[in-house]
Amino acid sequence: MTENGGVATAALLWLFQGQVACLRALGPVRASNLGGAVARAIGPFLPVSRVAEANLRRALPEADAAARRRIIRAVWDNLGRTMAELPHVAALAQTASGPGWTLAIHPATQAVLAGDQGAIFFTAHLANWEMLVRVSRDLVPRFGLFYRAPRNQAANRLAHMLRQQAGGPGLQQFPKGAAGARASLHFLRQRGVLGVLADQKLNDGISVPFFGHPAMTSPAVASLALKFALPVVPARVARLGPARFHVEIGAPLAFTPTHDRHADIAALTARINAEIEAWVRERPGEWLWLHRRWPKPEDASP
Repeated sequence: MTENGGVATAALLWLFQGQVACLRALGPVRASNLGGAVARAIGPFLPVSRVAEANLRRALPEADAAARRRIIRAVWDNLGRTMAELPHVAALAQTASGPGWTLAIHPATQAVLAGDQGAIFFTAHLANWEMLVRVSRDLVPRFGLFYRAPRNQAANRLAHMLRQQAGGPGLQQFPKGAAGARASLHFLRQRGVLGVLADQKLNDGISVPFFGHPAMTSPAVASLALKFALPVVPARVARLGPARFHVEIGAPLAFTPTHDRHADIAALTARINAEIEAWVRERPGEWLWLHRRWPKPEDASP
């Protein structure tokens, strides 16, 4: 997580970190409901919600003030639920109803995974994005991901532990930075499946359209996919209810590289942003509008 979105998430982790046993005792549905109630009661009144308001004005100008308020309240509800569900993610299973998840996976991606050729999954901060870690445990023997550690060390340890429990022994977590990048390169050479949250602002990234506005975006997915000739697979989580999700893993993006690597990276990154934008437009209340995805007006180029 970055900037304000990371602060909000870390704050909720801090709030819940001493209550893991209690949240587990509540069960996944009641824990989710409690987390949602706490976050939506407090979150809309916090200063960080002004970032969400500004983002919504820029990205969804057709939404009026009432619609923006509803979306921001839904964002906080979803974030609170996500944090309170973390102690339960490892135990959730693929089920027909109740707590758990359903899965739709494209046959082309099934073939990729069956061939053990490696892949890069990209996703976004939608619904409970940590569910992709749990689902990966049933799909592939080795799944890796990047994470940005919260500044609160206790919250960081808690998130790391719960994520490892969800992903099982096959999960490898790579911290953002040089050491994590080197480890991820080795992981991809061994044809692991890497998951990347691709919706965050990266100040030293590349400028790519997102909701019709230039947004500094990490080129990592495109760069790694081109370097290792790996398929790029869209994977998203949708919330169906408290601790209830649908996970959709699409077909690998169709992309033919040219001889211009920089142009290829920009074009593939734009494709990824377009896919994420479509997801967010479909379910805006489930995306984390709380981080500064676009430059402040005074930082934008004239």
